[in-house]
Amino acid sequence: MDVTVVGAGPVGLVLAAELAIAGATVQVLERLAEPSEGMKAGAINVPTAEALDRRGLLPAAEQVQRELLERMGSFTRVPADQQRGDQPSGDGRRAPDTRFTGHFAGMVLDADLVDWSDPDLAAHTAVDGARLVPQRELEELLAGHLARLGVPVHRGVEVTALQDTGEGVLVGTTAGPVRTGWLVGCDGGRSTVRRLAGIDFPGTDPELTGHLAVAGIADPEKLADGWTWSPLGAYRYGPQPGRVVTVEFGRAPADRSAPVTLEEVQSSLRRVSGTDVTLTALRAPATRWSDNARQAASYRSGRVLLAGDAAHVHSPFGGQGLNLGVGDAMNLGWKLAAVIAGWAPEGLLDSYDAERRPLGAWVLDWTRAQIGVLRGDAKSAALREVVAELLGTRAGTTYAVKKISGVTQRIDLPGDHPLIGRLVPDLWLRDGSRLADHGHGGGFLLLDRTTDGAFARLATAWDGRVTSVTDGHATPAGVLVRPDGVVAWACDTADGAAVSGLEAALHRWAGAPSSSTSSAPRHDSVG
Repeated sequence: MDVTVVGAGPVGLVLAAELAIAGATVQVLERLAEPSEGMKAGAINVPTAEALDRRGLLPAAEQVQRELLERMGSFTRVPADQQRGDQPSGDGRRAPDTRFTGHFAGMVLDADLVDWSDPDLAAHTAVDGARLVPQRELEELLAGHLARLGVPVHRGVEVTALQDTGEGVLVGTTAGPVRTGWLVGCDGGRSTVRRLAGIDFPGTDPELTGHLAVAGIADPEKLADGWTWSPLGAYRYGPQPGRVVTVEFGRAPADRSAPVTLEEVQSSLRRVSGTDVTLTALRAPATRWSDNARQAASYRSGRVLLAGDAAHVHSPFGGQGLNLGVGDAMNLGWKLAAVIAGWAPEGLLDSYDAERRPLGAWVLDWTRAQIGVLRGDAKSAALREVVAELLGTRAGTTYAVKKISGVTQRIDLPGDHPLIGRLVPDLWLRDGSRLADHGHGGGFLLLDRTTDGAFARLATAWDGRVTSVTDGHATPAGVLVRPDGVVAWACDTADGAAVSGLEAALHRWAGAPSSSTSSAPRHDSVG
């Protein structure tokens, strides 16, 4: 295999799919014999939803959200077709708002306070119906995608050793030795690949223990809806039936690998809620987590790379972890495939660490800040009141929602157009489609809105790597989108300087022109 991916969570599945789409041979090794049924992330952010969209998976994700909203509507006793945040149910509970906002340190952000006309938010609305996708359903969706691509996933196989020979990696596993060109660890916060590669993992130690479970509750009336704080920590009940989250400070997990028992969850919930609530059963395996915050010293060591939790860990507050990892996979996949194919420009693979590290560092600090607000001491309680006031304003709520949703993510790339370095927005074309609809096969996308097709004509020299889409004259006049959805070049005019800028961007990201352009280029004409 060109690449062996270790870990069949969302990050490993996305990475393997991106490699396969780009033409690399890839396999996935997973320690667990069966997919985990444990409770994990409950939603995805805009960049993750848009990654699914770019590969034609948006309809499947939208179906997941519809089904989830039906279950949530049952819990709140409001029909799914009437679910709006301003409609309380008969018992006073509010139905879930389909305008996804999230929370900061347990303070749920009021959708009615958000300025939804903000340019950053308004530019990314096409995936609004695919945000409430829990991790378990996401893994099922991605597993089907990978199966259709013909990528093998070998379960019950654990990595035990590795040796980077400079020309490939020799991997020792419980199923025998594996020879592979590249090895990518997507195997979680306690990554075996990271440890065997000798990559340091500096950061801050945990100071809390959290639990996430869906349980049968004999007396749910003893619990308040939403987040509730106490001197010992905090808890949340809902929004799904039986879903509880607890946070206890001063209780760092003693053994993260031990199964979470019903008694453990009940004891934690009783301590932080101050009630004698009784749990009758765990309806799914519960999970235990902490606020351990660390980032790998390097995302690459020779032919061994890291992505997802193997590269960075933090508390789940703000729902950033899964999304940060999927972003890693989207960024790394096409770059590693380009190296394997032999057309990658110099330094392309090094840009993976350079581009993803700053975002990972920001996420760690974003979650650390929430821990500081969550603590049960008097100083944190006072700070929480200040933050709550800020989040009670239109500007404060909009700021937080933009950060959580991921729409403000930006990579520092050359060029002065405001789109460069950002995720491509919803660019609608005159036939009613969006630019993203033309990128399901991977590769670069070039939008050409010139009157003479100058941009698309130039891109024919990169046939096989760039799909050109011509559209009616509009602004922006031209946009070059990398396979990971990042805008590499954009312009509002079609003069000679714009053509030169596009050519420079193509050389920078898509390498030297193809050796032959005799075959017909991939080209979509709209209208």
